[in-house]
Amino acid sequence: MTMTLSPTQLPDQLSFICPLTIEAADKEKSSEGIPQFRMVAYTGGLMRIEGFPHPVVVDLEGLAIDRQDIPVRLDHSSRQGVGHTQRVVVENGSLIAEGLVSRDTSWARDVIRSGQNGFPWQASIGAAVIDAQFIPNGQNVTVNGRTFDGPIHVVRKATLKEISFVDNGADSSTSARIAANSKEQSSMTPGSQVTPRTQGNHATTAIVTDPKPATPSTTPPARPAAIAARATQDVSDAPRPDDQNAPMMQMRKQMAEETRRIQAIRSTCDGKHPDIEAQAIEEGWDVTKTELHVLRASRPQVPVAIQGTGQSSRPSNPQVFEAVALMASGLPSSRVQALYAEPVLEAADKLRGIGVQEFCEMACGQQLPRFRRDATGWLQAAFSSASLPGVLSNIANKMLLEGYNYVEDAWRRIAKIASVNDFKEHSRYRMTGSFKFEQVGPDGELKHGKLDEQKFGQRADTHGIMFALTRQMIINDDLGAFTDIPRQIGMGAAESIAEAVWSLWLRNPTQADGKAFFHADHNNYSEGADTALSIDGLTAAEILFAQQVKPNGKPLGIMPSLLLVPPGLKVAAEMLMKSLQLNETTTANKAKPATNPHAGKFDVVSSVYLSNTSFTNASNKAWYLLADPNRLSAIEVAFLNGVDRPTVEKTDADYSTLGVQFRGYIDFGVREQDHRGAVKLKGEA
Repeated sequence: MTMTLSPTQLPDQLSFICPLTIEAADKEKSSEGIPQFRMVAYTGGLMRIEGFPHPVVVDLEGLAIDRQDIPVRLDHSSRQGVGHTQRVVVENGSLIAEGLVSRDTSWARDVIRSGQNGFPWQASIGAAVIDAQFIPNGQNVTVNGRTFDGPIHVVRKATLKEISFVDNGADSSTSARIAANSKEQSSMTPGSQVTPRTQGNHATTAIVTDPKPATPSTTPPARPAAIAARATQDVSDAPRPDDQNAPMMQMRKQMAEETRRIQAIRSTCDGKHPDIEAQAIEEGWDVTKTELHVLRASRPQVPVAIQGTGQSSRPSNPQVFEAVALMASGLPSSRVQALYAEPVLEAADKLRGIGVQEFCEMACGQQLPRFRRDATGWLQAAFSSASLPGVLSNIANKMLLEGYNYVEDAWRRIAKIASVNDFKEHSRYRMTGSFKFEQVGPDGELKHGKLDEQKFGQRADTHGIMFALTRQMIINDDLGAFTDIPRQIGMGAAESIAEAVWSLWLRNPTQADGKAFFHADHNNYSEGADTALSIDGLTAAEILFAQQVKPNGKPLGIMPSLLLVPPGLKVAAEMLMKSLQLNETTTANKAKPATNPHAGKFDVVSSVYLSNTSFTNASNKAWYLLADPNRLSAIEVAFLNGVDRPTVEKTDADYSTLGVQFRGYIDFGVREQDHRGAVKLKGEA
C-alpha cells in the first residue's frame, strides 16, 4: 500500500542529475555557428535529492513538458540568460534535452569560454513537484519499467521548468577530458557518439568545443573540456507578480487549497479515525463526506460472534487487543486514551485482566488446544492466523517506542541529526571558500566565488537485540510481562545512542592533526580557576568562541547558541540565563555591573551523562558553549535512511524452545565533526 504525502511534507522543487555537452554548431543547420548542447537529463533510476528524506524516483509518464523552448540560464537567475532548448522529449526511458547557447550575454560567453579553459561547469535541471507518493520499508513499486524497494519517494507528477549552468556541485566522481589533437576534436562534433563514464544511473563526462576560431593573439586555442553534470539544491523559478503566464502561481494556489483540505480532514478525524483520515486524503473527500464517515464509525459496534470457541463474542477491531495489552503493561491511562478512539477503549476495558492464552485465542479468532497438553500445536495454530502476529508486532512496536522515549535525549539538542543510505564510510564536506561580494564592473559581470572544503567522516552500524513471547510467559498467563520486554528494549536502544554520543564527546578523540578535539591549539579549550561557570567565565568563553576563524584566517562569523552543563551546574546556568540582576559576591575593589549581560543569550542543555563517573573524563564542573548544530556541528548522529527510532520485526516461531521471537534494532553512527563548533571550559585549575 502506498501513502500519498501532503504537499507540505515535501519540497515543491527538485533537480535531476545529468550529463551535459556543448558542441560546435552544425553549419548545415545553422549559418551563424551558434553553440549547441545536448543532455541525457534522467534515466529513470534512484536519485538523492535535497529535501526528500529517502531516495527519489521520478515517474517519466507523469513528467509534463509544457514547452520545447525552455530557458537556459546561469545559476537559475532569470537575469543571467544563456540560451534555450529546441527539443525536450522522453526517449527509450530517458529524458533528452537539446538546444542552443543563443543569448548574446556576458554569462553566455562565460559559459562557453570557461568551458574551453577547462572550468568544470555543471548542470541543474529544475522541475516543480505536483504529486508524490511514499513507498514504506518492506514494500516495492514498479516505475519506469523497473521495480524499486521501499523506503522511497515516487514523484508521480512534475513539470519541467528550466535548465541552468551552475558551478557549486561537489561530485568527486566527475572527470575532465581534453582533446589532444584535431582528430579527437572532430570526433566530438554534433552527430557523433560520445561515451560518458558512468556511476550508478548517472553519466558524469561530457564535451565542450568552440564553434568559432579563436584569435591567436587574444584567445588560447579552442579545446574541449568535460562539464560534470550533477544535481544542485534550492532550484527556484518563481514567476513575477505581473507575469500573465504564471503556472507556478496557479500550482501553488492548488497546493495551498489541498493543504487546507487535508488540515480540515485531520481536524475532523481528531486522531481517532486514522483509517478514515488516510482514505479521505487519498480519495479527495471533502469535509462533509469525512464528517459523515466519522459519525458512522463513532457508533457502537455489535460484537462479532465466534463459532465453536466457547465464547459468545469477540471484538472485531485489532486495535481493541492492542489497547488491552497496553492497559496490562501499566501504561498511564492518558497515554492509552491518546492512542485509541472511545469505542476501542470501551471494548478493551471489558477485557481487562485476561491472560496471554485467552488473549491469543481471541486475537487469532479460533479455538486453540490447551497449551500445557500441546504447546507446539498451540503455537502452530495461534501463529498460522494472519491477525495474531500483526497484533503482537504492533504492541511490541508501541511499547518499544514508549521505552525509547523514556530515556534522556539531550544529545538531540547538541548534535546534528543526519541520514545515510548504506553502511559504508561516508564523507561530510563543509564548504570553506570565499563568497564575499565583490564590486560589479561596468559590464555587469559577476565574479565566481572560490570553493574549498573540509572533510569529516561518518558511518552507521546496526544495534539490536532479540526478545520473545516465551513458554514461561504463556504458562504463567502474564500478558504484562510480554509488553514490559519491548519497553525495556526501547529504553536500551535510546541508551545505546546516548552512551555512544556522550562517551565520544567526553573521550575527546584525537584528530588528524594529532591534537585532541578540545585543545588549546584548536582555540576551543581553556582551564583554570577563572573558567568556572560565572559571569566572567561566560564572557571568557564567548570571547574564545568568537576567535574561531576560517582556513583563510578571516572570522568564522558564527556565534554560540547553546550552553551545555552537567546536572551540578544546571541551576546556576538557568539562573545566569534568566536573572536580569546580578547578586554575585565580589572581591574588594572589583566593580560589578548591576545587570546581567548574558541574560537570555543561550539555551541551557543539561545531561546526566556529563558527570557520570562510568564515562572517561566525566566532570561535574566542566561546561561548554556550542553553535547551533544545524549551522556548525561539533558532533553528528546519522541514521540509516533517516529512521531515528527502533524497528520491531517478528521472526519465525522457534518450536524447539516453544516461544515466538521478535527482534528490535536501530541503525546509527556517531562521529565528531568540526572542532570550531564548540568550546570547553574545564571549570577548575
